[in-house]
Parts: sequence; C-alpha cells; structure tokens
Amino acid sequence: MKKRTLGNSPLEVSELSLGCMSLPTTIDEARPIIEAALEVGMNYFDTADLYDKGMNEEIIGTVLQPVRQDIILATKVGNRWEEGTDSWTWDPSPAHIKNGLKDSLRRLKTDYIDVYQLHGGTIEDPWEEIIETFEALKKEGLIREYGISSIRPNVFVPFLQNSHAVSNMMQFSLLDRRPEEWFETIHNAGASVVTRGSIAKGLLTAEWRQRLKPYMNFHEQELQQVLEQLEHEYNNIHALALAFNLHFSTIASTVIGARTKEQLLQSVAAYKEAQTMDDLSKAMAIVKQHFYTDHR
Repeated sequence: MKKRTLGNSPLEVSELSLGCMSLPTTIDEARPIIEAALEVGMNYFDTADLYDKGMNEEIIGTVLQPVRQDIILATKVGNRWEEGTDSWTWDPSPAHIKNGLKDSLRRLKTDYIDVYQLHGGTIEDPWEEIIETFEALKKEGLIREYGISSIRPNVFVPFLQNSHAVSNMMQFSLLDRRPEEWFETIHNAGASVVTRGSIAKGLLTAEWRQRLKPYMNFHEQELQQVLEQLEHEYNNIHALALAFNLHFSTIASTVIGARTKEQLLQSVAAYKEAQTMDDLSKAMAIVKQHFYTDHR
C-alpha cells in the first residue's frame, strides 16, 4: 500500500488506514480485523480515549503491541467522561491533556503516541496554553507529533497556523465536500488532512440502496439520483469514493472503519480499483460542492 507524508512531519502513513471506533468491543472479535489491516499494509491506526470509555484503546494496544515500532498510532484527547454516567464534558485544559495522555499510554501499552490529536475545540478554548502543552509533551518524547480533529474553520485554521500541528482529521467525502475550500490553507500551514466518514455511512458503497436516506444537504430523492448517476458513470461507487480522496494531495490518509474483516477487505479491494480511476471530472460535476456555513 502506498504511503504519504503527514504534514511537515517525518511520518509516512498508509493512504488507507483503520479507524478503530467501529471495532467490536472484544479482543477476539477485533483482532482479525486489525491483523488483516496490517497484512494489507495499513500502518496508521486511529482511536480516541472517548471510544468505549477507553476500552477501544486497550484492545488495539494489546493487539498492536508486538508490532508497535512498525505502526503509527494516533489517539485523541479533550472529552472527559463524567464518572458513573454515560455523558462527557469538553475539557481542553493542560491538566486534562496531560492526565489524558498518561491514561492513553497505559491503555495503549506504549510509552509514546505518534499523533496526539485534540478531539474538537471552540474559539473560547485557551489555545496558547493548549499549544504550549502539546509542544511540551513533544519535547518530553511522550508524543511525536500532534494535530486536531475539527470541522470548524475558525478553530482549526488558527490552531494550525499558530502551532507545529501536522494534521486535521475531518469528515470528507464525495458527498461532503465542505472541507475542500480549506485544503490549500491547511497545506500552507504545514499540515495534512486525515479523513473520516469517507464512505458516508455506507452510501458510497455497493450497499447504498439498502442504506439510502437523507444525508448532509441531500434529500433522499436527490441523493438517489446522484448515486445512480455515479454508478452509471463509474460502476464501482466504493472505489470512486476512495479515488476521490486520493485525488487530493493534502489528504495524507483516508480512515475507514470496519466491524468485520469482510468489510475491511471490501475497502481494500475498492482501494486497489481506485488506482485505475484517473478522470474524476464527471463525479465532481455530478456532486455539487457545499460549504461550511457555521464557525467560519
């Protein structure tokens, strides 16, 4: 599998990577998926302390421990579970970032994180302190690089421009082209995009008819027409979705989730076919580009 450089960092990440949020909650069920990802050449694994209240980190930490030096591990911080409840609060304080890192390191069974991401953010957050905290953790060797996961331009743009962050994780797909107008700004700040939601809850796969319902700014009838046109022009919508992401040099990796090994291998097959899709002009004409209206 091909790799791309993550921002201005020395990290080389696989073009297709595993988003671990969708993994089953037992090691026995999750292991075949993670091992299949390794077998096909994925080296970037994305999780968060929020997922399954930390259990997700524990599972991938256990499975990936034997190959820790060969993979790039990314996790997130900023959402703090309220003890004894199923709710969380936003806490981007330096104290929580530091404590969150300690907990993630323990669960992931490692002594460093390759990419430590702030899991959101608002314009009211103490950004100077946040950046100083990430820089200090990097200097200590506890993290190699840091980034953010945000779809708010008034948050991620100043963060990237005023720090040495190397990535922004954003929802992006052929059906959600809102981030597109910001790619040049992100690239010029020395960062890459790592995408999530790139098969649009299965709408950009062969199963789109079974999953058809309103999505983003598309009502159901309009979406059906769009997907029928895409299928007519390109046949394999799943491969088209990945080819679309691969088209943008600012995107370092497309993070895909999988609840089964079969789902993972379907995305890998689509990735291989995507290599043969060069002309995306019809797809871009069929799917109109929307823009962020809030948090600009």
